[in-house]
Amino acid sequence: MNVRRIVALAYKELREILRDRLFFSLAFVVPASLMLVFGYGLTLDVEHIPFAVVDWDKSAMSRDYLHRYIDSRYFDYKGDVASERELAPLLADSRIRLAIVIPPRFQEDLISGRAVGVQTLIDGTFPFRTSSSKGYVVAINAAFNSELLESYISRWLGVSTKTAKAIAQPVRVQLRYLYNQEVKSVWTIAPVLMMFVLMITPPFLTALGVVREKENGSIYNIYASTVTRGEFLIGKLAPYVGISVINFLILWLMAAGLFGAPFKGDPLFFFLASAIYVTCTTGIGLFVSIFVRTQVAAMMLTVIVTIIPSVLYSGLLVPIASMDPAGQFEAHLFPAMYYADIVLGSFLKGVGLEQMWGKVLALLVYAVVLWTASFLMFHKRPKS
Repeated sequence: MNVRRIVALAYKELREILRDRLFFSLAFVVPASLMLVFGYGLTLDVEHIPFAVVDWDKSAMSRDYLHRYIDSRYFDYKGDVASERELAPLLADSRIRLAIVIPPRFQEDLISGRAVGVQTLIDGTFPFRTSSSKGYVVAINAAFNSELLESYISRWLGVSTKTAKAIAQPVRVQLRYLYNQEVKSVWTIAPVLMMFVLMITPPFLTALGVVREKENGSIYNIYASTVTRGEFLIGKLAPYVGISVINFLILWLMAAGLFGAPFKGDPLFFFLASAIYVTCTTGIGLFVSIFVRTQVAAMMLTVIVTIIPSVLYSGLLVPIASMDPAGQFEAHLFPAMYYADIVLGSFLKGVGLEQMWGKVLALLVYAVVLWTASFLMFHKRPKS
């Protein structure tokens, strides 16, 4: 193994990356752009749901009931309408996503002890948002009912409001959110996007970089030279690993600084684990380049082996625990799931090597297998 030849190959590859606009963009512009686009565009928070009201009662109690929605950060009050007929076009045009209809004699029936039905219309176009909206409505309605019951018990038994509350709610739920106390989806999505971006760009760069040599014929210079396949692969891929590490640092700063995700873990552990991960994903690109001869084919195959697993089997959209056994097994075959756990553990839980050593070991084994297989399958005298 000649170090000077490796350095010369790495220097030559780095110069080609910097001089080629396409490769320069893929190396330094696309990763940050993907982080910005998905970071701002992908959110799972359901807030500011636009809604309108039909209040046939217009009493003090109906206004009190509706103000629980108006004052909530989950809803965005768009005003009252005269009748239910005016709600249909508003819902159809998506100007509102929810409508509340207060029936006549709302206050009178409640004071008399009769049950009242409040109609709530929810736009069911998106099931996740619909389910969240339903949860908010049920929670507000339950809080209103509890206060009515407490008031009734207080008046009937002549006890204090505190005693009436204890009688009405003998079991109270005390929720405490761990690790993400404000339940902000961006605190989860921004770190996980690091996994997504670093799963895509290093394999693309590597596969295109190697296959480009095949397409333009310059790889025959390597075949005819005294450079060994080990020297070629190390010198060829070292710049891509270095660029990916730089991109990792940029994405780390964006996740923490731009999107505000708190980092609670060990920086050194996170850096080393991420370096192993980009080495692993670079190996995926190298492995892909063994089987194809054109850049178009390299791009298509890289899309299949990187984007699909990182979206479907990493926990980015669907938790791994919610998958069926076959899906969970497939998730364990890809490195994205392991690094997603490392990222979330380092950012939100503050865990380190003691809890994550198994995930790091899996990435390390994955990288060794990919690089070894690629080395064994790469030949300086390919079959024609």
